[in-house]
Amino acid sequence: MNIMKLALPRRTFLRGTGVALGLPLLDAMVPALTAEVRTAAKPIPRMLWTYVPNGILLEDWYPNGKQGIAAEGAEFKLSTTLGPFAPFRDQLVAVQGLASPSAESRGNSRAPHTKAHTAYLSGARAKYTEGADIELGETVDQYAADTLGTDTPLRSLEIALEANYMTGNCDNGYACVYQSAMSWRTPTMPQPGETNPRVVFERLFGDGSTGKARLERLRNNRSILDAMRADMVGLQKKLGPSDRSKVNEYLDTIRDVEGRIQRAEARSSESPIPMTRPAAIPESFDDHSKLMWDLVFLAWQADITRVVTYQISREQSDHSYPNVGVTDGHHSVSHHGHNPERMAMHTRINTYHASLVAYLAGKLKATPDGDGNLLDHSLLVHGSGMGDADAHDPHNLAITMVGGLCGQLKGSRSLVYPVGENIPFMNLNLALLNKLGIGVKQMGDSSGPLAGV
Repeated sequence: MNIMKLALPRRTFLRGTGVALGLPLLDAMVPALTAEVRTAAKPIPRMLWTYVPNGILLEDWYPNGKQGIAAEGAEFKLSTTLGPFAPFRDQLVAVQGLASPSAESRGNSRAPHTKAHTAYLSGARAKYTEGADIELGETVDQYAADTLGTDTPLRSLEIALEANYMTGNCDNGYACVYQSAMSWRTPTMPQPGETNPRVVFERLFGDGSTGKARLERLRNNRSILDAMRADMVGLQKKLGPSDRSKVNEYLDTIRDVEGRIQRAEARSSESPIPMTRPAAIPESFDDHSKLMWDLVFLAWQADITRVVTYQISREQSDHSYPNVGVTDGHHSVSHHGHNPERMAMHTRINTYHASLVAYLAGKLKATPDGDGNLLDHSLLVHGSGMGDADAHDPHNLAITMVGGLCGQLKGSRSLVYPVGENIPFMNLNLALLNKLGIGVKQMGDSSGPLAGV
């Protein structure tokens, strides 16, 4: 084996004016011990939580087609809604029976959607207010970021696909921010998801595309990669063939993402130059969502951040999905009243949302990372704050997990917990963090790490 003399630190950047571009894991970052053997780099865990509103139709989500069936390996059958995860079934875990106790009405039936959303990752009850004195609780992603985000350029990344409103009353006296912010760094510090791909791109790769430098680049249709051309040339001369190929593929992905953002900006206005914050959101929901997934992928590939929340849609969203044959609004469809036609529509929406998560999983699985691939070292937790949305029920949540979590999570399983015991979803999150050595004892309404995970 040809051992390179160059040894790069994992935190290596290409730099230009106002821009710093992290690199994916390269062979040159793995220490060489002998002429025949290299040690494998210690895998870096990455975690993502998604949120979809208005519940997930349980009848079409249950593995093996029926509630209460625990299964493993060949006995683990995928349902309609889990179908998009078929290529990853060996790293797939479906969890049923968990609840969100803090979202229960408890004498106040108002705002079940807000309560479901706020309790999902916090295990806490939102303070009833539409003013500035908002209060909830630190969310699980931020507990993860306390450890995983200490040495990355971004502590965490928050993504959303629908407009977020920070002021006003959006649900029976509850402030709009409660439905907008999936992540809370502290009980009084919400972190709403960013919807604009351009803003996310600049957050990941530096501020060289703002102000005068950005305007000049837009006028000349140039990439931020142009600013670091000299650094790229110098690095490529030092790398071996395999690493050069990895870097070229990574840079091509960045150019593709940047080009899609620029095309969206160009369509949003005849002249995007004067805009300080371009409306760089593609018109198509599908294009928008996949562009944001690509940004998450780049952030993980370059180890810019390791913790992400992704709000696919807001509670009470009446967004329609004609691309999957649903022209009625999502919220109205979720109140199906057991009408078979409307239940089928709800399932098509749920399955489509699952396919968006599977889109990222596919990119992760195809990307080598140390002794495996990025999916081996990541975990995507997908779910909703309601079980039966037709009844606004925060019990028996449909939770889907995909990824290996650095060898800490066994896949191809259906885990079933008794609904009547009201076991908090936060117990699962506690167990996941504990698997990574993140010694959190309690989060929100958790009662202890979930057994059997």
